[in-house]
Amino acid sequence: MFILGKEKVSVKVDTLLQEPYNKENIAASSTRELMSEALEVKLVNRQDSFSLCSIINAKSGACSEDCRFCTQSAHFSTDTPVYPLLAVDEIVAAARQAKENGASRFSLVTSGRGASDREVAALAERITAIRNQVDIKVCGSFGILRADQLALLQGAGMDRYHHNLESSREFFPTVCTTHSFEERVATVRAAQSLGLSVCSGGIIGLGEDEGDRVSLAATLAELGVDSVPLNILIPLPGTPLADIKPLAVEEILRAIALFRLLLPKVPVRLAAGRESALGDFLSTAFMAGADAMMIGGYLTQRGRTPEQDLHFVARMQALWTR
Repeated sequence: MFILGKEKVSVKVDTLLQEPYNKENIAASSTRELMSEALEVKLVNRQDSFSLCSIINAKSGACSEDCRFCTQSAHFSTDTPVYPLLAVDEIVAAARQAKENGASRFSLVTSGRGASDREVAALAERITAIRNQVDIKVCGSFGILRADQLALLQGAGMDRYHHNLESSREFFPTVCTTHSFEERVATVRAAQSLGLSVCSGGIIGLGEDEGDRVSLAATLAELGVDSVPLNILIPLPGTPLADIKPLAVEEILRAIALFRLLLPKVPVRLAAGRESALGDFLSTAFMAGADAMMIGGYLTQRGRTPEQDLHFVARMQALWTR
């Protein structure tokens, strides 16, 4: 049992993980208990591992979907740029920079419900170019796709598909009305049926409660995803959630811990919102079980410099091994 200060933590992982997933056990546990147990679970299952990835907004804006958090939706009036799929050379250059920044994975991301067959063919060309010119693993995030489309991208060199579930099955209808939670799950399963690795997580701070976060984590565990990105909502002007109250730091730390406890063996990756939402508590988030980050900025928002993040990673790994 991990010891924090002079007290031994009382909460037990096997109690938290009893089927069905017990929201009451988690709700009754203090943040200190959850964080301490989550750190122990991380160190046992993940040791001092720390993975880094980077993304490029390869096609921006004019999205037909009405996800309430997203500045790229055509339903909302925002200042997000709108542009078509970037050229091959530009994407390869970004992949090369990601590699130089320390990322082991580079993901192409496109706006829209799902890439068309024509776009999938163009994306396959870009993935092949990256694989031929840069020593980095390539991921894709192109919305709701069919298995045959995913297979074409896999053949081009994509080995992981990213497709967030965003929130719990119960809360999802309040986040988006233009497609369903089950459609997102079906895309995850289609990718898995081909042997693709899957990166899938969500966003906290959309108005959901802790029970929704437990439900999302449980669904991801049941699906057996390989990586779990956690975004913390950045309320942005023009979106319906622009004026939502930000999550308290304690609530964010609890969420990170419960995702680690319910997904003990996969990377829990902090992505958009980590800097602004956590501030001086960023290192505390990694003591709560997180062990991966997205570096180099996000789809429409800038992050810290890669140099700052690499220095941070080195300090966290040194702390974990003491």
